[in-house]
Amino acid sequence: MAARPDNIPSVLILDDDDIILLAIRETLGPSRFDIHTCDTAAKALDLLRKRPFAVIISDQRMPEMTGLEFLNESKKIQPNASRILITGVLTLNTVIDAINKGEIFRFLGKPWVREELIATVQNAVQRYQLLEMNERLRADTLQLNDKLVAANAELQDKIAELSQRREDLERARKQSEANFAHSLDLCQRLLETYHPVLGRQTRATALICRRMAAGGLLDPALARTLEIAGRLHNIGMVGLPRHVCSTSLKDPRSLTEDETALLRHHPIYSQTLVSFFTGIPVLGETIRAHHERFDGLGYPDGLAGEDIPLPARCLAVAVAYVESMASSDDALETILQGSGNAFDPEAVRLFLKVTQGKNLPQKVSEITLAELAPGMRLAEGIFSPSGLLLIPEEQRLDESMVRKIREHDRATPITQRLVVYQD
Repeated sequence: MAARPDNIPSVLILDDDDIILLAIRETLGPSRFDIHTCDTAAKALDLLRKRPFAVIISDQRMPEMTGLEFLNESKKIQPNASRILITGVLTLNTVIDAINKGEIFRFLGKPWVREELIATVQNAVQRYQLLEMNERLRADTLQLNDKLVAANAELQDKIAELSQRREDLERARKQSEANFAHSLDLCQRLLETYHPVLGRQTRATALICRRMAAGGLLDPALARTLEIAGRLHNIGMVGLPRHVCSTSLKDPRSLTEDETALLRHHPIYSQTLVSFFTGIPVLGETIRAHHERFDGLGYPDGLAGEDIPLPARCLAVAVAYVESMASSDDALETILQGSGNAFDPEAVRLFLKVTQGKNLPQKVSEITLAELAPGMRLAEGIFSPSGLLLIPEEQRLDESMVRKIREHDRATPITQRLVVYQD
């Protein structure tokens, strides 16, 4: 016999009359239900313990126990099965009480109507399927809830772990910053111990660089680079013979050719030393290039223009100003004369802006070329390096004028300071 599909509902029929069993079987139709019959309650209960049934049908008048007693026992074994009682003598009150207590799903009187029996069994199957589905859904819900509780607990553990990591990273970051600041202080003290004058010059340069970093020309990362470079750019000098360092500070022109060549290597030495305790590549590049010239005549690599890192162009102005103060009565004039050849004019403008190197008339401001904007009114005319007037004094700038000034600066750097009225 071919196996029945799993989705065919199973029906158990209990009656001590074989004719009744056969009649119910024929009425329900074996093709629609997987029908099992028993002629004693003991056999039926044993079968209930072995396999599930969607519907249990029992006659009331049985020799071992009544149909209600049997259905009550079957409820203990398979509570979700729909129980149907067939009887011709049971009082209505007894049946209603049994239904209310959940002992039976329906009852049918004898003789039954064929269509009523089929409909009752079909409804009983639907009830069983709904109960089974609810049981599965409930089990799935409980399982999902357990998983959710476990997932939430795991998530809380992960959050706690991440929070701890974040705290550890923050402590490590602060410790790293503290260690770095301590390293910078040690470098400064090393320079001052190696040569007091060199230490003082480095400290003065660092102060100017800090002001230039806050001047608005550089983005935060490059501004930070400029600040640190201002403190570390001279660290390579400690690798030079002390007399070479002293002579370079007092009278650099008296250095021999070999000593000058040795001195010009100190930016490279500084870059190498800096690379040992900082992982900022542009910092080493900035320090290496702080003696490059805007016109390409500097050292150690002969870089020119925008090939020189922007922080290095700013650092070059600060270094030159501090060094000129030791040998000249007008260090500011040295910077102004070097704008456009030794120094980036924009870096010079930034230096002058933040150091207030020149007393400005009331209600005027000195700005960088990058800050030039439509609507500003010039307090001084703008000239080309050859002396050609580009924009006259008192002129209110529009977008076209600003664009032309910047285009001219890219082609031929404008070396003068830019001053506008504070309207």
